[in-house]
Amino acid sequence: MDHSPTPAARSGGFVRFFRYLYRVPLLLLHLLVPLPLTLLCLAPPLRKIGRGDESLGDRAVRAWSAGLMWIFGFRLRRFGKPLPGATLFVANHVSWIDIETLHSQRMMGFVAKREIAGWPLVGWLAAQGQTIFHQRGSTDSLSGVLELMVARLREGRSVGVFPEGRTRGGESVGPFHARIFLAAVEAQVPVQPVALRYGHRGDAQTLVAFAPRENFLQNFLRLLGERPRVAEVHFLAPVAPGDVEGRRRIAELARERIVAAMEQP
Repeated sequence: MDHSPTPAARSGGFVRFFRYLYRVPLLLLHLLVPLPLTLLCLAPPLRKIGRGDESLGDRAVRAWSAGLMWIFGFRLRRFGKPLPGATLFVANHVSWIDIETLHSQRMMGFVAKREIAGWPLVGWLAAQGQTIFHQRGSTDSLSGVLELMVARLREGRSVGVFPEGRTRGGESVGPFHARIFLAAVEAQVPVQPVALRYGHRGDAQTLVAFAPRENFLQNFLRLLGERPRVAEVHFLAPVAPGDVEGRRRIAELARERIVAAMEQP
């Protein structure tokens, strides 16, 4: 089924203008008040205060990200639970909003393309959120990224990756790069697949994704004016160390579970 948005869906109009009229002030307020408080909670010694598996800083990031999603009109629905402790979370990749969607549920340091570091606001926020930046196409960069991932996982922290390597317009889930799963194998931590679905039964995947020749700022502003819609986060059955042999099979199994969740009613 073709879920591509119609020209009318991407167009402006009075309703879109009205959304900007109240969302822009809310966004500015969200940046001026909760964001400094969130960063304060991430600074030592406050970031180590916590209960159970979640620190004060983790809770602050979740709350701030959930607030940002609400301002953009996304109504979050979670299915399943994220694993506690060191986990490699792997998800399908639709847009930059995926990071905020996942951060609204669980604190994790993401592996992201280096270009994101230069994006207004989001790049800086990503750096504060323990993001590991990777230069796509560079073998040396990937080796360094894998070393950092293994170190963080062995420290008991979680890492989030998008194994497709890039966004694909939202039409389908692309093949998973198996090498990135080596970090979980070496650190002996579970891999938990996560399916991200936007709209009713995923009918807004292509709308949320980057349009052809659309840059980050254009996508950011367009999504800020979109109508409210659901954002589903499906935490699926994990693949524990020893369940299957080899990073390639783990990658295949994780993708199979995400694709199955994307197709369910």
